[in-house]
Amino acid sequence: MMAYGFTQLVIFSASFVCIFIIQSYPTTVAAASTGGSWALLRSNIGISAMHMQLLPSDRVLIFDRTDFGASNISLPEGKCREDPHDYVLKKDCTAHSVEYDVVSNSVRPLMVLTDVWCSSGALMPDGSFVQTGGFNDGDHVVRVYNSSCSNCDWEEIDSGLVNRRWYATNHILPDGRQIVIGGRRQFNYEFYPKTPASEKSYSLPFLVQTNDPNIENNLYPFVFLHTDGNLFIFANNRSVLFNYSRNKVLKTFPEIPGGEPRNYPSTGSAVLLPLRVVQGNVAVVEVLVCGGAPKGAFVNAQNGTFDGALNSCGRINISDPDPKWVMEIMPFRRVMGDMVLLPNGDVLIINGGSNGTGGWEYGRNPVLNPVVYRPYNPIDARFDVQNPSVIPRMYHSTAILLQDGRVLVGGSNPHVYYNFTNVVYPTELSLEAFSPSYLDPNSSGLRPKIISPISQSKILYGEQIVVRFTVQTQIDVNLISVTMIAPSFNTHSFSMNQRLLVLDSGKAMKTLEKLTYEVNTTTPSAGHIAPPGYYMLFVVHQEIASEGIWVVVS
Repeated sequence: MMAYGFTQLVIFSASFVCIFIIQSYPTTVAAASTGGSWALLRSNIGISAMHMQLLPSDRVLIFDRTDFGASNISLPEGKCREDPHDYVLKKDCTAHSVEYDVVSNSVRPLMVLTDVWCSSGALMPDGSFVQTGGFNDGDHVVRVYNSSCSNCDWEEIDSGLVNRRWYATNHILPDGRQIVIGGRRQFNYEFYPKTPASEKSYSLPFLVQTNDPNIENNLYPFVFLHTDGNLFIFANNRSVLFNYSRNKVLKTFPEIPGGEPRNYPSTGSAVLLPLRVVQGNVAVVEVLVCGGAPKGAFVNAQNGTFDGALNSCGRINISDPDPKWVMEIMPFRRVMGDMVLLPNGDVLIINGGSNGTGGWEYGRNPVLNPVVYRPYNPIDARFDVQNPSVIPRMYHSTAILLQDGRVLVGGSNPHVYYNFTNVVYPTELSLEAFSPSYLDPNSSGLRPKIISPISQSKILYGEQIVVRFTVQTQIDVNLISVTMIAPSFNTHSFSMNQRLLVLDSGKAMKTLEKLTYEVNTTTPSAGHIAPPGYYMLFVVHQEIASEGIWVVVS
């Protein structure tokens, strides 16, 4: 049964535990892996990384859930939390959230008071992280984390939400607010912050229409801001273009071919493909949806049968007047995978298994090899299998892009509590970094290094900026691009607010001196193309990305 179903069972029978015999990890490994490398950063951060968000301070907020007993890291200074909702530990002196410092590779425990299990959030334009909902005492709570200080902790706002939000999706809007969509048994949406403060929620019948009885399959809907200012919302196997200001569906897209469910608990993943900005406009807006589980897989997993995951991806041009899905086949079947936009415009597909579905104990056969999807290649040459990890990342795994171009990977806990023995996939407390092939030392001569602007620079909409950089070899001016990526919030196989823009630079390239260059580029023209806030800016040369710098778009 699904996570919440099992928790309800535990309320009545706390002694019931699923036990499995330890076995070696079966996996699908490609005959020819083409790139990337892995590094273990920390074997134990004290918690399992169910949720992750990169902050503009190059620290990462990581949190799990508060209602399952002790974690493996203590709260500082003798702090403890009284929790009547914890079924095994009423007084808890351990942390369920940490801040990971990327530069120092260190961890600092944080104190979250209410249950953040299966919650949602997004980075606000001022750099603070606003996180919403969860379970039990946390389902109406808004939590704020200020990223501007070195010793900050969570601040919590009781009843910050109108409705309970559990398995909801958030997105930053052009005006800087968050929209919070759906959640379990919530067929509506609301905004944060609220204007006025008494603002209520709004009905969204599309979530009723996509709700499968007893399974749902429309939780954590895939939500992307279209460049026309409306929202693309994908739930289950269907999608719409939605005007949230008028509470109106403007367009219904074709059902994804095959009709298989893609959202949690099935669970696939999705990205908005890179947006090319030319003279202030974006001509083509495409969405890619990959993986998931076939119909009936969740019920079959409950009965101990682990169906093969889906190996298909659907790609659709949502800016086309007559949009149609184009289907592609991945090298592996994959469920519970994550999709991460890389600075050179590629998409990394990582984590998950090849059998089963999302939910406690319902996944099998980890897929240890990531896959890179190259959206600009011909349709039969887009997938490249990467070198494998040795750590299974199953249910409740996460992956996010870091400013230095690596991908931070953590989590994996298919169990109600932390369980390290006598189970198929022990709880994972480790953090790894996957380095895509553009970080290969053999490519160092091609790698740009940004000189200016300096990190944390503020830029305006529609502004011309000069990006100065060095490259240690002769460059090809036709193979230089400048990209911007919004830092996303990742949980349950979906990265909320993930967005990559390829900026308009034309051929405005200049050689300043030997190995030093500058390119004139134009920032996005408005918030419906790039919502206000922090982005990582990269220079890319021959598909090799520089380290990023932080810029603030306002």
